[in-house]
Amino acid sequence: MKAILNRLFEHQYLTHGEAKEILTNMAEGKYNDSLIAAFISIYLMRSVSVDEILGFREALLEMRVNVDELTDCNPIDIVGTGGDGKNTFNISTAACFVTAGAGYKVVKHGNFGATSVSGASNVMEEHGVKFTKDLDIHRKSLDVANIAYLHAPLFNLALKTVAPVRKALGVRTFFNILGPIVNPLMPKRQVLGVYDLKMARLYNYIYQESGCDFSIVHSLDGYDEISLTSTFKIINKSGENIYTPESLGFKKTVPEDLFAGNTPTEAAQIFDDVLNNRASEARKNVVVSNAAVAIQTIEPQLDILECIHKANESLESGKAKSALNKFLEINR
Repeated sequence: MKAILNRLFEHQYLTHGEAKEILTNMAEGKYNDSLIAAFISIYLMRSVSVDEILGFREALLEMRVNVDELTDCNPIDIVGTGGDGKNTFNISTAACFVTAGAGYKVVKHGNFGATSVSGASNVMEEHGVKFTKDLDIHRKSLDVANIAYLHAPLFNLALKTVAPVRKALGVRTFFNILGPIVNPLMPKRQVLGVYDLKMARLYNYIYQESGCDFSIVHSLDGYDEISLTSTFKIINKSGENIYTPESLGFKKTVPEDLFAGNTPTEAAQIFDDVLNNRASEARKNVVVSNAAVAIQTIEPQLDILECIHKANESLESGKAKSALNKFLEINR
C-alpha cells in the first residue's frame, strides 16, 4: 500500500486490476485504518478515473451477498451519491415509498450518513427497522409493501470495513461515487442523483455500458437530487433535458425548505410529515418530482407530467403511507 500511495502522490493512476485488488485487500483487513484514510484522502485532491471506479466496483460486486432471487420483479432503486454538503432530509428514501405506493417495485440500497445528519439507514433505524440479510423477509416486503431495504454493510464486507474511517473523515470520498452502483441486486432500473456534471458524465458512461434503464438527475446549484431550488438536468437513454421547477408546475424552493435538521430524529420527523402528506408544499413537491422521475424510468412512454400526477396521487391518497406501514410491519 505504501508503494501505491507514493505512486498516487505522484499523480499516477491505478489500472482496473490494481483498483480491484486494493479494494479486495481493504475488505480482507490487510490495511490499517491509517493507510485506508490516506488512500481515501488522496481522492479528495484529485479525480478518480473510469478504470479505477470500474475496478473498485468489480471488487465490491464480487464480494456482495447474492440477492439475485429478488430480481424477478425488475425493481428500481432511487439513490443519491451524497456528499453534496447540503444536509437535505431523506428525499430519495421518501421518493422510494411514494414510488412503491404508486404500485411499482423498489429495492432501496442504503447506508448510514457519512457526510450528512441522516442517511437512508438512519431514517430506517429511527423507525425501528431491523436490518437483515434474510431474503425471505425482503421477498415478503416486496410482495406486500412493494419495497425492500438492503442495508449496505450487511451485503458487502468492504463497505462495513471502511465505514468507521469514512465516518471519522466526515467528507465526500470516492465511496460516495461507488455506493449507487454497488447495489447487490444490480438492478436494471435506477435513478441516481449526482452533485456535479462531471459525475453525471462518468455515470452516464457506466450505465450506457451496463445497458440498464436509468435516469441521472442533477440540480445545477449542486444538489444530488431534484431540489427545485434551481434549474436541473435529467440524463437518460434518450439524451439530456433541462427543466426549471416552473416548467413542471412547481414553485421554486429555497435551501432552508430542504434542511434535515440537526439529528436523525429531526430528519425522521420530516420524512414522516412528507409521507403523512402534512409536510410543507416545498418538501412534498421535491419528493414528488424525484418519484416522478423514477416512474418515468420504469415507464418511459409516459410524459413527465403524467408521472408527477401518479406520484402526487400516491402521496395524497395515502398509498405511500400505506406502503411505509406495511414495510414497517414486516421489517421491525
